[in-house]
Amino acid sequence: MSSADVMQRTALHRTTLFLTFAYLVVLALIAFWPAPVDRDAEQLLGSFVGWLQRHGAPLWMQYDAIEFGANIALFFPVGLFVVILAGARRWWLGLFVGFTASCAIEIGQLAFLPARFATVNDVVANTAGATAGAIAAVLLLLALGVPANRHL
Repeated sequence: MSSADVMQRTALHRTTLFLTFAYLVVLALIAFWPAPVDRDAEQLLGSFVGWLQRHGAPLWMQYDAIEFGANIALFFPVGLFVVILAGARRWWLGLFVGFTASCAIEIGQLAFLPARFATVNDVVANTAGATAGAIAAVLLLLALGVPANRHL
């Protein structure tokens, strides 16, 4: 392994650690905000969905589908960051951490935040996002030539 490879991997590791910390702060704020984070935008989002459907969007594209997709996108970094830090061989950790964190968030919302709604749908979407992120991380590590048995 050349010194340029080592420097590249070190830079990726440091960047990923920084992004992970920043992401966790944002995720905690979103997950444990006392009221639903989209509460004030619900009417605007409903109007936007109506506009999309009047302009050819499929009927299945409702607020619930958009929220499901947003939850997938929200948890994509979980799988990505975990696998980059743990290594491609431990790809399953991205799924495990995503599922576990999602369950903890939903239980926390159920127990401590009466204005929030804990749902199995959120756990499914969040786990799907973490899975997609884990797959992307494995592909990224392979593209960078990081052996599967090594982490950064």
